[in-house]
Amino acid sequence: MLNWFSQVFSVTVFNLRTIPERKGAAIAAAVGIAGVVAVLVGVLSIAAGFRAAMSVSGADDVALVLRSGADTEMTSGLSREEARLIADAPGLARNADGPLASAELFVIINLPKRSTGTDANVPFRGVEKSAFGVRDIKIVEGRRFELGHNEIIAGAGAARAFAGLDVGSKIRLGQTEWEVVGVFTGGSGAAESEMWTDAAVLQPAYNRGDSFQSVYAKLSSPAAFDQFKDALTTNPQLKVKVVRQAEFLADQSSMLTAFIQNFGVFIAGMMALGALFGALNTMYSAVAARTREIATLRALGFGSGPVILSVMFESLALALIGGIVGAAAAYFAFDGYKAATINWQTFSQIAFAFAVTPQLLVSAIMWAVIIGLFGGLFPAIRAVRMPIAAALREM
Repeated sequence: MLNWFSQVFSVTVFNLRTIPERKGAAIAAAVGIAGVVAVLVGVLSIAAGFRAAMSVSGADDVALVLRSGADTEMTSGLSREEARLIADAPGLARNADGPLASAELFVIINLPKRSTGTDANVPFRGVEKSAFGVRDIKIVEGRRFELGHNEIIAGAGAARAFAGLDVGSKIRLGQTEWEVVGVFTGGSGAAESEMWTDAAVLQPAYNRGDSFQSVYAKLSSPAAFDQFKDALTTNPQLKVKVVRQAEFLADQSSMLTAFIQNFGVFIAGMMALGALFGALNTMYSAVAARTREIATLRALGFGSGPVILSVMFESLALALIGGIVGAAAAYFAFDGYKAATINWQTFSQIAFAFAVTPQLLVSAIMWAVIIGLFGGLFPAIRAVRMPIAAALREM
């Protein structure tokens, strides 16, 4: 057994030391695999970033109340009386001003993108004063809007992506002029793609009467969710559904993230097929160039097992080099890159940042390893099946 391992080590070292003699083919194989890894990481980092943007702002102790049967805030509707009943339910956190429940209005407006000047949908949310106690919102520039005034605070993602949202700017939406008085962050979550104002001001501006579309509620603890939910769903005066904010946002992002992931895997799979043929060609060339050396080793008593493993280790080494280079290139090129895409549930723009996660990098390098294994397997089998006498006569 010790002799067998010694043979594997000796032949593998010999193969690796001769790679510089075939550097053209070796570089081509490594670059092909690096390209596969870079594309896979780049595309899937879009899905990871979008999913993170939708989920990071969803806390387990924040509940969302919608009209029963509604899948999004756009299709929901609640009256002021219903919003009051929701705010009186048990299980809510409270501060000096009362229960932490914000009845909110959600409309979609058009604003020009900074990059292209073309219009895109932007969420415009009317909130109550308690919204700042419900959600983890931090003003990073300017100030909060004043209740009763036509003032807006813009999420950092929206302010970055759309023209006219700089602090101090005034924009006309419909028949009303609004002043941007602040920019806020929300943990890089979905709220950063929105504009906020006083719900009492937004209602008449968009002829919404005294209605709302949702209520965001801060629970006294995550464990209070069932108590809060049961109190609302068993109340005969209400026909509502209650979900945790984190679950709601995850569901909102599921369609797009699934599409991006499937698309990314498909594209990477097609590229992987090309890289596999490149690796096969490289290793077949390597075996053909060392026909006499391999035959000599076998004539000297080296077994077929060490020869097969040595060829596969060489292929794996090239694949790992390509995989690491591709992963590093994708990380520096894509991680943190700011972008925006459409949320298919609300047809509004969501600002997010590409996220190259450690799990994504590991998965991509595993793709490289698989390509390397298959790329070296068949040439390795060919190497040991070659008749020793015939191989020794080849030049």
